[in-house]
Amino acid sequence: MRNACIFLALLVTTLVQTLPAHGQQGRRPVPAENGMVVTSHHLASQVGVDILKAGGNAVDAAVATSFALAVVYPAAGNVGGGGFLMYHGADGDVTAFNFREKAPIAATVDMFVGPDGMPDSENRHVNLLSTGVPGTVAGMVLAHDRLGSLPWASLVEPAIRLARDGFPYSWDMRTTGDWLRGLAENDPVYDAAVAAFTKGDDGNYAPGERFRQPDLARTLERIRDGGHDGFYRGETARLVANFMERHGGLITEEDLARYEAQELTPVHGTYRGYDVYGMPPPSSGGIATVTMLNILEGFDLAGMGHNSAAYLHVVTEAMRRAFADRAQYVGDGDFNPDLPLSALTSKHHAARLRSTMDLLAASESDSSAFNGIHILESEETTHFSVVDAEGNTVSMTYTLEHGYGNKIVVEGAGFLLNNEMGDFNPVPGYTDREGNIGTEPNQVAPQKRMLSSMTPTILAKNGQPFMAIGSPGGRTIINTVVQIILNVVDHGMDVAEAVEAARIHHQWLPDRTSFESGISPDTRRLYEMMGHDVTERGRQGQAMGIVIDPETGIRWGAADSRSFDGRAIGY
Repeated sequence: MRNACIFLALLVTTLVQTLPAHGQQGRRPVPAENGMVVTSHHLASQVGVDILKAGGNAVDAAVATSFALAVVYPAAGNVGGGGFLMYHGADGDVTAFNFREKAPIAATVDMFVGPDGMPDSENRHVNLLSTGVPGTVAGMVLAHDRLGSLPWASLVEPAIRLARDGFPYSWDMRTTGDWLRGLAENDPVYDAAVAAFTKGDDGNYAPGERFRQPDLARTLERIRDGGHDGFYRGETARLVANFMERHGGLITEEDLARYEAQELTPVHGTYRGYDVYGMPPPSSGGIATVTMLNILEGFDLAGMGHNSAAYLHVVTEAMRRAFADRAQYVGDGDFNPDLPLSALTSKHHAARLRSTMDLLAASESDSSAFNGIHILESEETTHFSVVDAEGNTVSMTYTLEHGYGNKIVVEGAGFLLNNEMGDFNPVPGYTDREGNIGTEPNQVAPQKRMLSSMTPTILAKNGQPFMAIGSPGGRTIINTVVQIILNVVDHGMDVAEAVEAARIHHQWLPDRTSFESGISPDTRRLYEMMGHDVTERGRQGQAMGIVIDPETGIRWGAADSRSFDGRAIGY
């Protein structure tokens, strides 16, 4: 009887919600006939567009944009972190660049096990032991060497000017000085951060004041002049290694000198006639995205209606299964050669997973499947998308992990350090229903890259780029990207409507779904009647997307309004 009532309620809701979905009224995508750059800070978007106007291609613009974000968006833009870049050329060339951070040579498998046998949060997320060997500079150098067209120095120069000459301090950064001073009261390791982000004895910066970063400008000058070695050898490397030695960190000059980025073959899938390209491990984003889309391809999602209870149910069940696979199998490919990538992204695997779904009742996430420990990924990452005049497309996500990383600036170098080591599984052999997850593929090892949820993604149609999308948000990134793809492909939304629409998140464990505001109470009640546990959340991600109209070639860009300073700029 209960199932019959649920079915009737779902039928009524689905009929009502088959009306066209419009997203937020008043939001419109930005059009451009030539190039488009969409980032979390308007100054970085402008830098990218200026490079395109000067004859640069999408990779040139991405390099310049990434360094500009390191200056104007220090919460996540960086030279001290790492990430991933997806590329799809107008000529059909598709490739991926992995510049995820690495564990230092001195790292050990039990370095984050506390005296009580549980994770040591201080070492994992706060102090210098949390810092992985940075990869961003190496990634930009490799991408430029492979695909860039303009001289390297010209791509770093705009960021140098922003750091040296300054820019208006953002309202989004208005509390930075206060909490950095609070940290420095108890630990001198934060003194350089206070010097970089405040006016010292003259107080904190106010929104609109000109904010200059001279030490960062000099670091960028060394990168401009020396490329890879301008960061990983010489003066910058010595500054990092000496700072680490003074304050108890592990990274040495040898760690930096040995770091190299990688060019990898993207994860590839198909969805309703579109090619889907995503990052391979150590990102879990490509595998999980393709798995979910393969599962959902078996349902009439448009007929269910956008964000109806029936729709959210099947999307949740796809999320649940993809995240269970992620936890069990995925880690750095260099350390996990037997990872079954082809099997996990196959249509056959998706059909088997789909067959385990009940269309009227939630599944139960089984925490006894294997043992591990929960990895809490920060939501303070940044993503940007670029399309140039030829149609070459870049989707890039990079991060420091937490906002401002571990809040530690290298003295004399002016840049923030990441706390990405916290993305490793710190304590093998423990799991619970509240989300404590972890497996052998992602345990700490020297020179290993930690697992990530970053999901820069490109969709193509008939060999031509169609959509570039990605978002920050820790583990929510994957689900944000998948829902935006569904909004465009299944529900016919333009890119701005797709980005603005309310989102949900489920990650297998803990076994509950978070809802953004904007999903109706009636839908939530029906969804809960199916056995789902729902919590409310604030914003989920800050997606930056571009869709290329296959008929007209017009680039439509959208910067998520969840981003304080984000903007899509085209020409």
